[in-house]
Amino acid sequence: MPLLPGAQPFRHDGGEIGVLVCHGFTGSPQSVRPWAEHLARQGLSVSLPLLPGHGTRWQDLAITSREDWYAEVDRELRGLAERCRRVFVCGLSMGGALALRLAARHGARVSGLALVNPAHGMHERAAAALPVLRHLVPSAKGIVSDIAKPGVRETGYDRVPLHGAYQLRRLLREVDAELPRVTQPLLLMHSAVDHVVPPVDSARILSRVSSRDVTELVLERSYHVATLDHDAELIFAETHAFISRVAEGMTDKDGGMDTGLGKEGAAASGGA
Repeated sequence: MPLLPGAQPFRHDGGEIGVLVCHGFTGSPQSVRPWAEHLARQGLSVSLPLLPGHGTRWQDLAITSREDWYAEVDRELRGLAERCRRVFVCGLSMGGALALRLAARHGARVSGLALVNPAHGMHERAAAALPVLRHLVPSAKGIVSDIAKPGVRETGYDRVPLHGAYQLRRLLREVDAELPRVTQPLLLMHSAVDHVVPPVDSARILSRVSSRDVTELVLERSYHVATLDHDAELIFAETHAFISRVAEGMTDKDGGMDTGLGKEGAAASGGA
């Protein structure tokens, strides 16, 4: 199937600090590409994969699973870890949940997390019926483009396959059980108004992780897809500052290294 506009993965080889960027459920790399490109311009090595079943048509998402989505980001993380001294993981929405799972399972291989409106649970009453409903109803109304900024659209599906929603529900429940194993420095940025993932999800995550270095930032001017919204530049700047601070602190402890932090780099324009 041909990809939707902007759904191509993005990769950039930069310095010895690597960043994995994860997009959300029914979305695509387009929703977080400006975030990834900003970090690449700072000289970081960046990987932004396309999750299986995404970026084409919603029917393709209906035949993938949470294991498929996790396997993709796990593979990208391992690839970054092979060529970078430190690896950070960024994620939007379900991408935030995947980032938390990576941190819980990989431990010191993940140096820190920067999350935007991370998903924690499914709060709709109908979610409890998904195990049965998914066999009766193929799809529901889409959840993309919750953006306050006029004229900005997110590339994603206008329908949500209920098989995919069922897989997401199971993923979020499993990640919740793993949250106490997350100990890495955490930058959590969430919108004051979000019509997809409520702020209570961020509060729950903050109460469950074991991280001691935690920064919470409320995004006052953006909705769910804040990486394309009014607060996008704030997100980009805070993420780079967070990565720089944490990486430099680690360098002080274990000796110097050429991180490439702060250096301008020419980002690759497409995926590999």
